[in-house]
Amino acid sequence: MSRRRFEGKAALITGAASGIGLATTERLAREGARILACDINAELLDKEVARLAEQGLAVFAHSLNVTHAGDCSSAVEAAVARFGRLDFLGNIAGTLLFRHFTEIADAEWSRVFDINVNGPFYLSRAALPHLEKTKGNIVNISSAAGVIGVPYNVAYSASKGAVLMMTKALAVEYGTRGVRVNVVCPGHVHTPMTAGVRPPEGADLALFGRLSPIVLPGASPAEIAASIAYLASDEARFVTGSTFVIDGGQTAI
Repeated sequence: MSRRRFEGKAALITGAASGIGLATTERLAREGARILACDINAELLDKEVARLAEQGLAVFAHSLNVTHAGDCSSAVEAAVARFGRLDFLGNIAGTLLFRHFTEIADAEWSRVFDINVNGPFYLSRAALPHLEKTKGNIVNISSAAGVIGVPYNVAYSASKGAVLMMTKALAVEYGTRGVRVNVVCPGHVHTPMTAGVRPPEGADLALFGRLSPIVLPGASPAEIAASIAYLASDEARFVTGSTFVIDGGQTAI
């Protein structure tokens, strides 16, 4: 890749062991970023980081459970200690849940919000003082399910809707301080998280008809990473509080 948009920049990316997080880590690293790659799956993360490091990319592994506020703060401090700065936070870690609404257990509901909402909250809170210094930015990952209602997916949809509005509110509050905050809402992406996911037994499959994308097949993680890289770069200087829906037209109907 010829462009080096992130030369001299430092990033922290969650969900970096697979899927969109891994693709974003690789994309930014190939464009010159130094990255603290974070994931709860330490074994897989170490394997992928070793692969990238063998290619000369400045990627470093950090095991992280985003549901723990203290661990999120420690991850941010680890990035700053290693790189001397922080320019970009990519809140990409997430989880998915398909259930009949009345069958969602309290613990399941809480876990979805702990990972999808609380994690980005903890990390953003810890990172923003550092991002103010560098005039950096945040990209959060929501979902097409945070824009339209998806049946049997209430916990996930609600959590991703919360991420979308958290992004907009932060963009307003921090815009005059030089920090941009944007959100990407992917539709169906071929990732380990979505592989094998099916509606619950007894689901009315006709309800999913309106959710079919116009463009087929689904996106690759690299395609989503390309949009994240744009938003993270100085090319997007005038972009903040924006919702980038990348869903093959799924929400256009």
